[in-house]
Formats: sequence, C-alpha cells, structure tokens
Amino acid sequence: MIAVDNLSGVESLGSVDYEPVWMFYCKNAFNESIHVSDRDIAKLRINIGPVGSGTRTQALNIFKLNGLNGDAPNLLGLGNAEGVDALVRGEIDAVILVDGFDSPNMQKLIRNPDIKLTSFTRADAYTRLLPYFEEVSAPMGGFDLGKNIPDHPIQLISTTTNLLIDNRLHPAIQVLFLEAAREINGNKSYFSKSGEFPAYMNTEAPLSDEAKFFYEKGTPTLMKYLPFWLAEFLERMFFLLLPFAAFAYPVIKSIPTYRTNLAKKQINSIYKELDKFEQNTIQTFDPNRRSEYIEVLNEMERRILRSKAAKLTTAECYSLRSNIEFIRNALEKQIIYKGREG
Repeated sequence: MIAVDNLSGVESLGSVDYEPVWMFYCKNAFNESIHVSDRDIAKLRINIGPVGSGTRTQALNIFKLNGLNGDAPNLLGLGNAEGVDALVRGEIDAVILVDGFDSPNMQKLIRNPDIKLTSFTRADAYTRLLPYFEEVSAPMGGFDLGKNIPDHPIQLISTTTNLLIDNRLHPAIQVLFLEAAREINGNKSYFSKSGEFPAYMNTEAPLSDEAKFFYEKGTPTLMKYLPFWLAEFLERMFFLLLPFAAFAYPVIKSIPTYRTNLAKKQINSIYKELDKFEQNTIQTFDPNRRSEYIEVLNEMERRILRSKAAKLTTAECYSLRSNIEFIRNALEKQIIYKGREG
C-alpha cells in the first residue's frame, strides 16, 4: 500500500487484492495462559520492515493509534525475508508483514509450531480509524484442518493492492488494465470471493472517470463483440458525435415540418386569392363575363395541382379545390349572384 496523500495527478483504477497485516511472535515470548494483544506484541523486539517500505508505514500507523513510540529501539528495520528468518532462528521476538496468504514468507510462519499469529480483536476499531483498512478473518482450522491451524478464529486487518495511474493515461488503456485485473484478480482467493475484485475500496486516491464508468456499466458493450481497436474507435466516435447529434436532431426533425408549413402557406395564399376573387365578383358581377370568372377559378385549381402542396398537404388541397368547385358551380348556376344580372 502506497500513501498518495501528497501526490498530484494520481488516480485509482481500484483495488485488486487483499494484503493483510500479519503479526507473528515466538511462542515462548509469553505465558500461554494470558491473552496476547497487538499492543503487547508491539513492545517486543519486533521487525517492522525497512524505512520507506509499506510494511513499516502500516506498522507505525498502528502503533500511533495505540499511543506507542514509533522511534522505540525495539523496532527493527530488516527486510521481510530477513525478518522472517531471524524470527524462525529466535534472534528476534516478533515480526509484522503486509503480504498475501500464499506468499512463501506467510506459509513458512503459519506452519511453524513455535510461531504464533496474533488476532486483531479490535479489527473493527482499526477499520473505522484508518478507512483504508478492511477487516478479514480466518476460521479455526482455516489454514490447515488436519493440524487445526489456527486453533482459534483469527481476526485481521488488511490493506488492499491498488492500481494507481497517471491521470493523463489514455482511457482505452485504463479499460485494458481493468479488464486484465478482472481476468487475473477476479477469481476466488483465500480472503476474497469470486468477482469481488477489481473494486474501489481504498479511498485515498480519487477513482478515475473511466473506472467509475467500468464499475457502474461494466465492459463497454462493443468490446464484447468487436476487436478492441474497432470497439474503442466506435465508442470514441459515438461520444464525439453525440453533442452534434443532440444539436442536429431537432433541425433534421423539423425539415419535414418546414416543407409542410411552406405548402400550407401556399394553400393559404390561394385561399386569400379565392376570397378576394369571390368578394370582387359579388360586388361587380357581369353575366357576360361568367366564362372569364370560371377560367380564373380553373387556373387557380391548375396551380394547386402543379404545386408541391398537392403531395405534402393532400387534405388541405382537396378542401381548397372543393371550395373552388363550390364557387364555380355557384357561378354557373348563378345561385349566389341571383338578382345581380342586369
């Protein structure tokens, strides 16, 4: 686990595995009849890893919470492998490791009958005070049922292995990292369930936008069916063209409406012309000009039939032609203009 509080430009793709904090001690360091706590172990001659290591950082954080001095002379700075060997030889009393269950160092200590593993009975308190810690546990016999190792339930606190990236890393590469993490770390392990990782569990570094999308929506759909390069290209093009489509859609949608409105405007123009013709004819009707009047109406109808409005606004065209026909019949039969004839 790496502290990133003071780093800028760093984002997280999430956690990919548990790395518990293990605290081992020599069996003969305490009377077997007493309960041994992590505070007691911290006062022994204990190796907490070299300066600058993640193990030492976590050990000092734990000691600080317990009000213990991080500069005490009993705190040694050997490497993990050196510390484990020193503990096995009896040269030191205890060791703190931050490592996976399957690591050689862990297996070497777990199966040594002269070495004991401390249970963090206050694990819940640690996870509340240091939010990047998770609580994990091992049941009685969980390491070796035949030998009943451990001989009682063990509570542990665990950091998580995190994928940290430069926030300028291309989104497509981020997706590839997450896919690889799912493939490699998504299987069941001693402390994790199948499909538990990758997951955003450590809140020290902000989660990248691409990782947020990955955890919420899963693998981009196109990547399930197309080669990566093509799926990525289409995905990027979709998001690039989406704002344009949002702008263009109402414009495109309005094109048919626009043409229809023009056609209706043309129909209305002829309606006005027809109304003006009728009013003038009523006022100045001359029976000798009846054929002339009818020809004017015929020309109006021909204009309608030649226009685009006849195809776009069929109902309105038929209505207009019906009105023309009505006036034409009235002229021929002289219904409206009765009494006007000289």
